[in-house]
Amino acid sequence: MTTDGILFDVDDTLVDTKGAFAVALEAIRAEYLPHVPPERDPEILAHWRTDPGGYYARYTRGELDHDTQRRYRAVRLHETFGGPPVTAASFEAWDALFWGTFERSWTAHDDARAAVDDAVAAGLRVGVVTNAATELQERKLKLAGLADLPVLVGVDTLGFGKPDPRVFLEGARVLGTDPVRTAYVGDEPTVDALAAREAGLTGVWLDRAGHRRGPGYGGPSDGGRDPQDPEALRAAGVLVIRTLAELPAALGYGPAAARPR
Repeated sequence: MTTDGILFDVDDTLVDTKGAFAVALEAIRAEYLPHVPPERDPEILAHWRTDPGGYYARYTRGELDHDTQRRYRAVRLHETFGGPPVTAASFEAWDALFWGTFERSWTAHDDARAAVDDAVAAGLRVGVVTNAATELQERKLKLAGLADLPVLVGVDTLGFGKPDPRVFLEGARVLGTDPVRTAYVGDEPTVDALAAREAGLTGVWLDRAGHRRGPGYGGPSDGGRDPQDPEALRAAGVLVIRTLAELPAALGYGPAAARPR
C-alpha cells in the first residue's frame, strides 16, 4: 500500500469531543435535570452521542441547520429524562449553557499532535474533511493546538456531508492526491471508514477505547450485524486501529511496528 495523503476527521478523532460533550451535559443535568442523579451522566452522554432521532444526520444531508438539529436533540433529551419542555424561547438559555461549556472544553487527544507531525515528517499531505461547518472546525482545531491542519471540506462546502462519496473525493482533490493513494481516518465506522472505502480511499476506523456510540448506532448493517463490529469492518476492507500511534504501521509509512489487530 502506498499512501500520499491522509484526510482526518475532527470530532473524536483529533479532538476529544466526547469529553467536551460530557462536561457540557453534566452542566445541563445540574441546571435542567436536577432530579436525575449524577450516576446517570453516562446514560445522558450516550443518548446525546447516539442521537436516536437522527437529527445530526439530517443536518449533514442539508435538511436542518446546525442550531435546529441541536434544539431537536435537546427536546428529545428532556423528553427521555423527564425534563421541562424545551421550547424555541427557552432553548436560547439552554444552548448558551450547553454550547458555552462545550466550547471551553475542547482539547486534542493525546495522540493527535504526534500523528499529524509524523505524517508530515514522512512527506505525506494532510488535511481535514468534516461533517461540521468549516469555520467551526477551524476554531476547534485552533483551540486544541492543531491550527496548522487545514480544513479542506466542511459540511458547508458542498451543502451535504459524509457518507456521500463526493465529500471524500473532494477532500482528495483539494489535498492534491489520488483517492486510491489517500487514507481517511475517522472514529465512525460507517460514516467515516466504510464510506471512505466505498468512495475509493483507504478507510481507517479509529476504534478508541471507550469511544464507541451506544448499541445500534448507525442502524443495522447487512445481515443485522453490529455496524461497530471490528471484524465485519475488516472483512469489508477497512483498516482498524485503536490509537493514532498505530497509523504509520497500518498505512506503511512509519517505522516498522506490529500491525494493529
